Amino acid sequence: MGAKAARKDEGGVHWTQSSRRNFKFPGRFMSKTNQIPKLTLASSSPYRKELLARLGLPFAVQAPDIDESPNPGETGRALVIRLALEKAMAVATQLPEGLIIGSDQVAVNAGQIIGKPRDRDDAIAQLTQASGREICLYTGVALINAACGRTQSDVVIYRVRYRTLNPRQIVHYLDLEQPYGCCGSLRSEGLGIALLDSIRGDDPSALIGLPLIRLIGMLEAEGVELIPGLGSV
Repeated sequence: MGAKAARKDEGGVHWTQSSRRNFKFPGRFMSKTNQIPKLTLASSSPYRKELLARLGLPFAVQAPDIDESPNPGETGRALVIRLALEKAMAVATQLPEGLIIGSDQVAVNAGQIIGKPRDRDDAIAQLTQASGREICLYTGVALINAACGRTQSDVVIYRVRYRTLNPRQIVHYLDLEQPYGCCGSLRSEGLGIALLDSIRGDDPSALIGLPLIRLIGMLEAEGVELIPGLGSV
């Protein structure tokens, strides 16, 4: 990753620029310098911010203010799509133009929706229930063109099988990793990978919280090409 610089504009929007590359975009996505797209991540997650920075695109970060509670009877898949769209829309309505990214993730274990742990006891309960079982991680991503309202959305599913864990192992992991901001208490990019027997999915960044492969396709549909020519293949 290149050197990063960040600044804060009025309205609580944080801008991050991870490289000095020049990109070609349709005129409505250019900044006044005709080089920087107006891209905003609607999230307060440091993990999603770090993932998006990997693409080398300048972007703003603005936390959406929405209720993330599931609706009665809502499935994990439906929940992450709805919340990804609501997060992006909450920010898009405040901006006259640009591309707004929203994302959300939940785990589902035996039909029960699992989010971030409330506290240490909840994290212990989540991992105890996951021990020796396969759970599904649903990660939703949405991209909204604020200028015209055009919307894209998708869900990436990962199937994660846990090893059989005893209480001592769970507590040891929590003491070292403290994954309290992670869905299902699983920090797979850290020591959490040691808890797993297998993972199945087609977009590894989705496991951390933002499906970059899907997002790149959405950006390309809006004329944003990270590598010239690949978006038109």
